Amino acid sequence: MVGIGVDLVDVARVQRILDRQQTFVQRVFTPAEIEYCERQASPAESFAARWAAREACRKSLGGIPRMRWHDVWVDRAPTGAPSIALAGSSAARARGLGVDRVMLALTHERRMAAAFCVAVSD
Repeated sequence: MVGIGVDLVDVARVQRILDRQQTFVQRVFTPAEIEYCERQASPAESFAARWAAREACRKSLGGIPRMRWHDVWVDRAPTGAPSIALAGSSAARARGLGVDRVMLALTHERRMAAAFCVAVSD
């Protein structure tokens, strides 16, 4: 194990941002994430969980200077479980630390969303 990271996000705060700033969605999330979240019964919960995943991943890698939001995103493993994907400065940071993969756990309910990441060197 190289590092761990956890983040907790207030779903109501994300809902307020979604209501006021549609550019936030395009700036932070990938097209696939946007499509997935907008299909859910509570898009704000799904967006909040993905925001938490980015923050938890960044923390698990000890911080990522000049991280671009699209360089970390939530993908789906073949099993359907959420997984973290990295590109750009985030992938470079992971390689520099000897990280082979970042494990992800997500949870959300009406009020809060949380993510936990473990950066692993196999």
